Amino acid sequence: MKSVQELAREIVAREGGCANDPDDPGGETNFGVTIGTMRRLGIDLNRDGAFDRRDIRAMTADRAAEIYIAHFFTQPRICDLPPQLQASAFDMYVNAGAGAVKILQRLLTQMGYPWSDDGVIGPATRRAAAMAAADAPSHIADAYGIARRNFYYALGDARPASRKFARTRDGGKGGWITRAEDFMSPKYHLTDAQHKERVSKWA
Repeated sequence: MKSVQELAREIVAREGGCANDPDDPGGETNFGVTIGTMRRLGIDLNRDGAFDRRDIRAMTADRAAEIYIAHFFTQPRICDLPPQLQASAFDMYVNAGAGAVKILQRLLTQMGYPWSDDGVIGPATRRAAAMAAADAPSHIADAYGIARRNFYYALGDARPASRKFARTRDGGKGGWITRAEDFMSPKYHLTDAQHKERVSKWA
């Protein structure tokens, strides 16, 4: 099993450097860290009393990894989930915040361990996740990865501006889809034809 430091470095690499896509609700980012996150956490890298793009530009890969471990892994209690779920849930929390936990909670309910999808990893969610992982140790990570992929497709269904993150210009799998599939067994990956059929109704 990879260490949390290794997982954080992989997330930083996956997020890439500076980006400011107008269709990304997170706004301008560097290594995936947004101005909103820096403001919420009080991270003023240039110490000028403001939270703006200069702070984003000053972000380093190592600092981003530290932020992810502290505030996207430890603080939301991803660290308390079964080991099979931690890597994917950590990656998804960076990408979707508490939505990552809600996806898991809905999956657990579908698997027969009902719990409210409040986005918080409390004692009941930890127990349900532990039972699900014990009952399906070889499948729980795949099931969560599939749920992630379904979530991304649903976002594309509902928000046309987000479709470019799930589908490339030539109709192939976009970054969101390949990101979800990175955390599941290859046998559960969609073929290119299956993906194109899934998004065929998108304009």
